[in-house]
Amino acid sequence: MDIVITGQQAWDVEIGSNCKNIALEFSKHHRVLYVNSPLDRASLFKNSNDPKVLKRREVIKKKQDGLEKIQENLWVLYPDELIESINWISSDKIFAFFNKRNNQIFADCIQREITRLGFKDIIHFNDNDMFRSFFLKDMLEPKLSVYYSRDYMRAVDYWKKHGDLLEPELIAKSDLCVANSTYLADYCRKFNPSSYYVGQGCDLDIFLAGNKAAEPADLSHLSRPRIGYVGALQSIRLDMDLLQYIAEKRPEWNIVLVGPEDNEFLTSTLHQLPNVIFTGSRDISELPAYINAFDVCINPQLLNEVTIGNYPRKIDEYLAVGKPTVATSTDAMSVFSEHVYLGKSKEDYIKLIEQALSENSEARITARRAFASSHTWENSVGEIYKAIGLSSSDKKNYHYSNFS
Repeated sequence: MDIVITGQQAWDVEIGSNCKNIALEFSKHHRVLYVNSPLDRASLFKNSNDPKVLKRREVIKKKQDGLEKIQENLWVLYPDELIESINWISSDKIFAFFNKRNNQIFADCIQREITRLGFKDIIHFNDNDMFRSFFLKDMLEPKLSVYYSRDYMRAVDYWKKHGDLLEPELIAKSDLCVANSTYLADYCRKFNPSSYYVGQGCDLDIFLAGNKAAEPADLSHLSRPRIGYVGALQSIRLDMDLLQYIAEKRPEWNIVLVGPEDNEFLTSTLHQLPNVIFTGSRDISELPAYINAFDVCINPQLLNEVTIGNYPRKIDEYLAVGKPTVATSTDAMSVFSEHVYLGKSKEDYIKLIEQALSENSEARITARRAFASSHTWENSVGEIYKAIGLSSSDKKNYHYSNFS
């Protein structure tokens, strides 16, 4: 099959991307065109010296071909037209007018390359791009349109402004929706009954080997037990009061926090506690060693719109190393319930960490690692194929076997 992917993250983004991993997995069996978002006017002026912007300008000026072959069956498109920056517009009607115009420019860029590549009967896979890709089902006329929900974007001010109106409508008019958490699948199902949970893929090789990693030098002086967290330390996502409570109630425990801090964490009273240790940022290659040096891993997240639906990849990383893990109970965490201790209160965390410390065993370690190992991109994309098969067999007379 021929698959066209649009989304929020460009192929040349530095950070990891679900959509890029999905595209790579798709391309093992199907032809894939991964379409970067068009350059918008505000980004052109604000980031005029950014190499990524400079490359897109060259494509727009027709000095460089915007179509690049990455590997067999996989192409990346840098659109050769500029779109307007319109999210500042308050009026929904005026925004809709200019958004449709932007969509038409985007669709024309894509259609030219679809024709050039000889793609037929395309599947359009939309990675949470609720504005620039809103009209693409109408304009590209794909055989099947798939909306992929991996974050609750309406919790973010930029997307909420017009997304409260547009995302439910986009979900409803898509042929099917797939989501990487049960919470987001339930959310999509409110607007489209053809909505499916497809799990999350993770690149866990270095973490699966992490149980043999040597202890980091900066932790060697710390007594046990060590209770650890690895990831960005963001006050919008993590419960600083909970961390302080654990540290104060159990001064004999060392709380190790590995990752970059936002301003709230940098100025928090956690820095005044002798048993709370901040290591700062560490390269991803070093993280398995830190996890392996912990006795219990934690994910003390706040419950809010930003966090409640997210699939917590760090839990898979903890489990891949084999570590006992305590996390905040959410709908998205339900899939981990057999292997993770789930709590709702400060008191729960103390009790569950103590339980995790006392119950650890080789059998539990093996089970955790096996469970994490099942969360591959191959398996997640396999679930996407099944969802496509279930939807398309009714709507387009396709069959699941056509996709896998």
